[in-house]
Amino acid sequence: MAAVIAESAAPSVVTALYVRTKALHLEAERTGFIADMLRGAGSRRGYALLLRNLHPAYREIEDGLERHRDNPILAPLAHYRLARTATIEADLAALVELNGDDQPPLLPEGEAYARTIAQAAEGDGSRLIAHAYTRYLGDLNGGQIVKRLLEKSLGLGTRELTHYDFSAVAEPATLKAGYRHALELAGAAAPDPEAIIAEGALAFECNIALSIAVQRSLAGEPAKT
Repeated sequence: MAAVIAESAAPSVVTALYVRTKALHLEAERTGFIADMLRGAGSRRGYALLLRNLHPAYREIEDGLERHRDNPILAPLAHYRLARTATIEADLAALVELNGDDQPPLLPEGEAYARTIAQAAEGDGSRLIAHAYTRYLGDLNGGQIVKRLLEKSLGLGTRELTHYDFSAVAEPATLKAGYRHALELAGAAAPDPEAIIAEGALAFECNIALSIAVQRSLAGEPAKT
């Protein structure tokens, strides 16, 4: 009986995404500007450039979820109005003021990442589940460690780090558990889980490409063609 129940149970999309992207996640942490940032060798200018190029990605996720909020597949995720686009805009304004720099540029890799998400929002939008997993669950998990690292290594304060502050939504541990459950519900309702898993790998590839591009831009190297 237990075997029958196990076979009929829907597979965990969150677990499958974790397994599929584990190696890519490690690669992302060891590559480009993200690697510099995690070992405390980043810069305020670099962090601002990274945020500028993540902004369109978050905007596409949030716009896509809003368009699909009445879709039974994505309704559990659309219920969470995490609104990170607005927090990135606030952080960028504070960083530009703090650094005395101009607004950092949008790189081709940032544009490509946003296009990838826009394409994932097409059809029933279920591939957005992979990007919500990568970005939002990432912000609620490792992002909190990154926040403390940026406070220590770059001297950033509350005004520059609102991206990692979810207190207006819910208590962090409760929000993380709730959002993970919403991802599971969305994944279980999706008609093609394998497409979501493949999209998760693509999301990490976009992040790695962007991290390398940010590092090259800071070094004054030409964009890779």
